[in-house]
Amino acid sequence: MTIDRRTAMLATLGAAFAGKAGAQTPPPTVKEGALPLALSEPSETIDLWPKGPPGMPETPPVELTIERSRDPARNDRAVVGVTAPRLAVFRPATPNGASLVVFPGGGYIRMAIDKEGYEIARLLAARGFTVFVLFYRLPGEGWANRADVPLQDAQRAVRLVRANAANFGLDPARVAAMGFSAGGHLCADLAARFASKIYEPVDAADALSARPMIAAPVYPVVSMDSSFAHAGSRKSLLGDEPTPDAARAHSPDLNIAPDTPPCFLCAAADDPVVPVANTMMLHAALRSAKVPVELHVFEQGGHGFGLRGVTGKPAAAWPDLFLAWARAKGWS
Repeated sequence: MTIDRRTAMLATLGAAFAGKAGAQTPPPTVKEGALPLALSEPSETIDLWPKGPPGMPETPPVELTIERSRDPARNDRAVVGVTAPRLAVFRPATPNGASLVVFPGGGYIRMAIDKEGYEIARLLAARGFTVFVLFYRLPGEGWANRADVPLQDAQRAVRLVRANAANFGLDPARVAAMGFSAGGHLCADLAARFASKIYEPVDAADALSARPMIAAPVYPVVSMDSSFAHAGSRKSLLGDEPTPDAARAHSPDLNIAPDTPPCFLCAAADDPVVPVANTMMLHAALRSAKVPVELHVFEQGGHGFGLRGVTGKPAAAWPDLFLAWARAKGWS
């Protein structure tokens, strides 16, 4: 992606605006009596919406962080009820100029913030990448225009990373996106519909592009067709009885265009939760639109493997495969 002079000026303006923002919402903490934090936490966050997100319910949800791990060596937190969407920032010791926005999964009813957020962020930050983990709103928690709520946050997140590029030592062109499971759906939806106008601009950052340079949906939910969809994600995103038009609008494989960014896809053939057909349908759509795409389907791995679930298996190679592909695309 080429950033022209006008876009660069807008990025500078957005950075100046972001620098004047007030106190930011902190990352989640572990409640009293739960496991202690096993690894480093992000030290800063960036709130997405300076005056609050659009479509706030009359009775807003309450953010909760639920520790699911019984292993003192690692946390496995699930986050629900986000009303202050934000980016948790993992800064590398020496930034290489490339950044990644990560969308954790959780069926659009929760976010697996450690397993599919912080763990990949720590790995890539150690290699020089600046990583932003997105705490996005969950569509079934009373928000107006529920099906667009996660994508509103995803678009705004990419724009804010570009707006803050100077503050983090980043190249505003080299912003990537990655998502897992339902977060993989959000990643693919962003890749397909980055230019869709689904919220009113709130500041100069919204004049910037929301198109990631590259995108990596990992074991993604893709289709909203009931024959292929992950039923839980479909219901959470679209409700009990979505119209055919709504299902089509939120099936990324049906919305791929020639300007969709290059994509890296990986999944396991033995996934018992989200059929691997979802990944294959997205791959076929990208190929049909002549969008560059790399595909890895591992024999074993199941669903939700992230980093911890593939130890000792061939699927453990996926982060290095992603980085090799991304390097060839000019990201790293």
